[in-house]
Amino acid sequence: MMVNHCGLLSADNKPVPLKSIEVELEVKDHVATLVSTLNYENKEDKPIEAVFVFPLPGDAAVCHFSAKIGQTEIVAEVKEKQQAREEYDDALSSGQQAFLLEESEESPDIFSLSVGSLPPGESASIRLEYVTELAVQADDGLRFCLPAVLNPRYQPQGSEGASVQVTSVPASLVPYSLSFSARVSSPRPVSKVESNCSLDPLQYLNTEQTQATVKLAAGHKFDRDVELLIYYKDAHQPTAVVEAGQASAKPGTLMGDPVVMLSLYPELPQSVMSSLASCGEFVFLMDRSGSMSSCLNNSKSHQTRIGSARDTLLLLLKSLPMGCYFNIYSFGTSYEHIFPKSVEYNQKTMEEALKEVEAMEANLGGTGILEPLQHIYSQSCIPSQPRQLFVFTDGAVFNTKEVINLMKENSGSHRCFSFGIGEGASSALINGMAKEGGGHAQFITGTDRMQPKVMQSLRFALQPAVVDISVTWDLPKEVSVTVLSPPITSLFQGQRSLVYGQLTGQSSEAAEGCVTVEYSLAGHPSQNQLRFSLNPGEDTGLTVHSLGARTLIHSLEMEEREHTGQGDGGVKEKVVELSVQSGVSSSFTAFVAVNKGNSESIQGPLVRRNVPTACHCYQLGLFHPMCLAGSSLKTDFSNVVYCAQIDRIAPKCLAGSSRKKAVKTKGFFSGLSKKFGAFGRRQKPQVIMAQQIEVLASPSYDFGTFSCEETEGTMLQQPCRDTLLQLVSLQEASGCWPLDPALAVVLGKSREEVETSKPASVNQEVWATILALIWLHGFKMDAKEEWELLAMKAVSWLRAQKAPCVAECVEAGNKLLGSNVQKEVLGL
Repeated sequence: MMVNHCGLLSADNKPVPLKSIEVELEVKDHVATLVSTLNYENKEDKPIEAVFVFPLPGDAAVCHFSAKIGQTEIVAEVKEKQQAREEYDDALSSGQQAFLLEESEESPDIFSLSVGSLPPGESASIRLEYVTELAVQADDGLRFCLPAVLNPRYQPQGSEGASVQVTSVPASLVPYSLSFSARVSSPRPVSKVESNCSLDPLQYLNTEQTQATVKLAAGHKFDRDVELLIYYKDAHQPTAVVEAGQASAKPGTLMGDPVVMLSLYPELPQSVMSSLASCGEFVFLMDRSGSMSSCLNNSKSHQTRIGSARDTLLLLLKSLPMGCYFNIYSFGTSYEHIFPKSVEYNQKTMEEALKEVEAMEANLGGTGILEPLQHIYSQSCIPSQPRQLFVFTDGAVFNTKEVINLMKENSGSHRCFSFGIGEGASSALINGMAKEGGGHAQFITGTDRMQPKVMQSLRFALQPAVVDISVTWDLPKEVSVTVLSPPITSLFQGQRSLVYGQLTGQSSEAAEGCVTVEYSLAGHPSQNQLRFSLNPGEDTGLTVHSLGARTLIHSLEMEEREHTGQGDGGVKEKVVELSVQSGVSSSFTAFVAVNKGNSESIQGPLVRRNVPTACHCYQLGLFHPMCLAGSSLKTDFSNVVYCAQIDRIAPKCLAGSSRKKAVKTKGFFSGLSKKFGAFGRRQKPQVIMAQQIEVLASPSYDFGTFSCEETEGTMLQQPCRDTLLQLVSLQEASGCWPLDPALAVVLGKSREEVETSKPASVNQEVWATILALIWLHGFKMDAKEEWELLAMKAVSWLRAQKAPCVAECVEAGNKLLGSNVQKEVLGL
């Protein structure tokens, strides 16, 4: 047989049947509808089954799945998952073509697509449609992410449950292409669209600039997440969209009645929001798994994730208020904490913590996040010190739903702010933790800096918590509402809250409804109102119904997990009924389609082909044994090209090998694949220990020869810490700066220049602190989000000193530094 050299090959030189993906995105205000067409072709001489495991946004509502073979189109139906699997397997057994799409039972952001019995030479196009809400960013942009990278999901040793089969290749070797176009429309003008990928210029479709299209530049490989940031003028006004029910559905059911989507942006009183708390228990939970030594944006010249995390912890620790409490946990396969329990924040405890932070490396193995969370929640809360949890991870886990359940169980005792670092971080995990923890989620991808996003969340955490939140509906007496969304548990300035409601009953065309959000902030009762027409607006298809159904399904799935083992099967039945009725997938259902019109059965043995997904997991700065040996990653190294960028080998990197023995790394992970079971179907997972790895020879990747002894203790060369972080590192917990020779270096002056410029009547710490503030305002305004909180602490310290001659100090400081910063700008 002729060998195909087009690059569409798996590791054992078999053709990959997925050839291309075409994506059309339509964004209406803050709701996105995505239609993805996956084109398959069987170039082999035998029938195949192609299996593709891929990521989707964790809160997406998958609402359509169909297949086209030749001129025949088959629309899939949603059915109970086991029934769907049996129909699919029965169809393959009888030589029919069949298609199966199912969501992972453990994580709602992973799907498996099986294309069965594709005859030799046959092509098939799979159409997949989902809708999702776009998250609001710190700069008021709306973020859409099309995930391409699916990193291996860490499963703690000894844990059970359905697992996911994933076949991975390095992102640069993904053997299928992507075309992507987006259409954006809003009642307000579209000001700009940005992306981490190259875009063709934005094309406006009308003079008001309320409609626009944009495309990915030609030649894009689907080797990274595609992120769009959409900006509207006068963004984030409260809105209500009423969508008519399905004409063929029975009135009184979710699909037969109108559904309203309320987008609420409560205006919190500025007088209260500008005051920052001086108390709280701040617990920082940092991922130190091996993948955290990858570059932050997958570029060799860029800082590593763990390096950026260390810098972020420095900023956080310097910005905390005196008198609060804090602790730092780090986790991998095991977990560590700096203090046995949270301690009061002062100069001594801050210095002790920073010493530990400076030594942090990505050397703790896998991503075992559940145990440290359980330990944190086992610690008693400190009276009058509200607990604020900050979680940083670049990973993903099998037990996503277990982690989120734990968050929900403890939601009354804390707020959780979560951060997904790099591509492939699980959106279901990051968003789910923040949602159930009453906090806020952020993603750091592409060229994003971690620090400004984290500091925005710290500002949220320091603001008074909004409590006693209630939503009341005022509707005509002939109309009633069934709220589909869980209660609102948190409100933040500039952040959107969504509420879905099913409207039952008849109303006149002129009828209006009103929703009132009431809450208490720092003891001050407040309310916001939104009036809206009950008359359904423009035809939006069933987008709002799908999103409302998905919201209710999520809530019911959470309820079902809470009652697991209590013999209550009623909740699961409700989920299945709602999923089938609405055509929206769930963890208990799947889409299945069988080509019953094909009269001829397909002959010959069926060969399985796993379509690879992009993965950045092992672009490692540190290769740790727990990533392989005993990690229960259920790994089989038989099927697919895999690549590792190895910068350091841990001393025990290869089980059973001598530390002095040089290990040849030619083609180190050529032929490596990640398999994690198969959604409970067909194959049993297998644990492969490190000593079972065969190091294969391949010309593709030459890492030379390394020795564990030679490389021990060496790391990726870290870039020199920038001057801002140098200045921050010198600040004391109280907020002041000492007059230190290192401060003069940061300011670009000699020690003598700094000391002789000091007005005689001013003490050294006041002078040094004013100089630091002038330098920040004069030379680092582009990074103000990062240093604003610690500067406010410095100003508070200065005011407490009641220092004389502040104006004289500011004038002398400007003269020394060559700047022109006014005293009022400094906040003095």
